[in-house]
Amino acid sequence: MDLKNYLKDREEIVNKALDSLLPGEDEFPQRLHKAMRYSVFAGGKRIRPILAVASAEVFGKTAEDVINIACAIELIHTYSLIHDDLPAIDNDDLRRGMPTNHKVFGEAIALLAGDALLTMAFQIMSRQVGRAVPANYRWAEPTLQVIQEIASAAGSIGMVGGQVVDIESEGKEVAFPVLEYIHIHKTGELILASCRAGAIMANAGDKGLEAITKYGEAIGLAFQIADDILDVEGNKEEAGKNIGGDAKKGKATYPSVLGVDESRKRAKELVDIAIASLKGFDEKAEPLRAIARYIVERRK
Repeated sequence: MDLKNYLKDREEIVNKALDSLLPGEDEFPQRLHKAMRYSVFAGGKRIRPILAVASAEVFGKTAEDVINIACAIELIHTYSLIHDDLPAIDNDDLRRGMPTNHKVFGEAIALLAGDALLTMAFQIMSRQVGRAVPANYRWAEPTLQVIQEIASAAGSIGMVGGQVVDIESEGKEVAFPVLEYIHIHKTGELILASCRAGAIMANAGDKGLEAITKYGEAIGLAFQIADDILDVEGNKEEAGKNIGGDAKKGKATYPSVLGVDESRKRAKELVDIAIASLKGFDEKAEPLRAIARYIVERRK
């Protein structure tokens, strides 16, 4: 399939929806809303919302059927990036080739912009319950399940928990299980939740959801391993940020523990697992297969 055009088309759908959902820059308080929109529209491939859409499409639904959920996931991801870049955590100056939010708007506004995006994500997801659907379709139940799963993936036993262990592990030798915990929770959980959200909203059924879950678990970990490798082998233009930061901060990464070659091998194994999990699906799952390959091949 033509993955480039697929990603571009779904990215445009997500961006259009995000533009309509976010407050305008001229809406009071203007500086806060400018900061929110600055980071949301600073670039990025929209991989997480596209995974939600692609997973729903496997089971016959469209982007429109899951667009609020998909956009909410992107807002949660963006809030996490704003906070990660703050001096208190990673102290980064660049994100996606642009100055980080706190460099443009100051630390206080950046912190509050992240807070506002996280809060707005759940406001948007709750709107899904009220969408026009067939009377015999129990829409509220899967929506509430998705909200619970995304909240869990983003919280203390998910992304935030992974970030804490990541920070606490800086400059230390860590055992492999700790490294895996960091990667699975810091990055993998929200990617897994994106995949599961699309499938749940599409009423995938137990077997379908099980397959999508195996797919999401594998690519979630592969994604972070690929990011680790890019921080070693890439350049600022490719990564959209300063590279080598993991090593400077003494972060626990797959290359630092296993080496680059073994890390690349592990990422490839995970992609193979992800693709194998989709063997029972037809061509509707081809975007997911292509995205899995793209995750380890990407240079940006």
